[in-house]
Amino acid sequence: MMVVYKSNQKIFFISLLCFSVTALFISIAFGSVPLSLNDLLQALLFTPSAPYHETIVWDIRVPRALLSFFAGAGLATCGAAIQGVFRNPLADPGLIGVSSGAALGAILIIVLGHSVLPNSQGDWQYYLLPTSAFAGALLVLGLILKVSLWTGNFSIISILLVGIAVNAVIGAVIGGLTLISSNEALRDLTFWTMGSLGMTEWPLVLIVMSVVTFTCLNMFKHAPALNVYQLGDADAEHTGINVTQLRKQLFLYTALCIGAVVSVCGIIGFVGFLVPHLMRILTGANHKTLLPLSAIAGGTILTLCDVFARQLFTSTELPIGLLTSAIGGPIFLIVLVKFQHQRQS
Repeated sequence: MMVVYKSNQKIFFISLLCFSVTALFISIAFGSVPLSLNDLLQALLFTPSAPYHETIVWDIRVPRALLSFFAGAGLATCGAAIQGVFRNPLADPGLIGVSSGAALGAILIIVLGHSVLPNSQGDWQYYLLPTSAFAGALLVLGLILKVSLWTGNFSIISILLVGIAVNAVIGAVIGGLTLISSNEALRDLTFWTMGSLGMTEWPLVLIVMSVVTFTCLNMFKHAPALNVYQLGDADAEHTGINVTQLRKQLFLYTALCIGAVVSVCGIIGFVGFLVPHLMRILTGANHKTLLPLSAIAGGTILTLCDVFARQLFTSTELPIGLLTSAIGGPIFLIVLVKFQHQRQS
């Protein structure tokens, strides 16, 4: 296992941070409408050579770049936190069922929205789908917390079992909605579940940025306790850590963050699973560094994936969830094989 030594971690952190800024600039620079470097800089400084340059940059490209970065940062941080909670580097944020709850809320609007609200008009229609998705995520969060009160604890097994049950039930409901959906709704449903970063309205982007920042900063604060927690429940309790409370707090922040990201971006696979796993291989399992490095790396990777998805085809935009899965799957298999070879040697 290749681990960056402590003396080099600061250099690694600064390098990754600079790379993330570069990725954001690349995301703003590239798009369907070509802009020269001079036009781009003028638009960024609010002195555009043409009025539509400012609209392209500040109304479309900048919010999309920020959305992709914060979505990736949130997913990767939640992945690292969930892997720490489950004490398993192969855990995924989707295990807790919040992503499925958000998907159900969105699909309900996609399939039944025109029937329930046939005469709805206005700008609020644009925000109805993410609002419903976030409500679905909160509903699942409340269900899991309620079940934990019934069982009297908040153990890893109870979280996992409830998550599996919720995912199974929601999957069945989504399957039923798919069967009754129209051709148009089925197409919208399919594309939403593939993930998209096309919702670039500033209010939605600012909400996602705020939720991700709030939840990630709070997870960073729990990094020292999460390190001790890896020793086991008994040893962590002996050091004065309330294990049940720690799990509840990390679960709550993860659920809120995942719910906010999925409600706006749809299902984006592998970022929350693969990025923290790679950072753990590179920098070790210390959550004081693992969580922030996962956030920066996750935001950078998803931002670059979004650029690639927009530039790959000229006639259409590749759904971001398809691209992350297509890239993440082979990379994970390569890492897994190399890791097994290292353990055997």
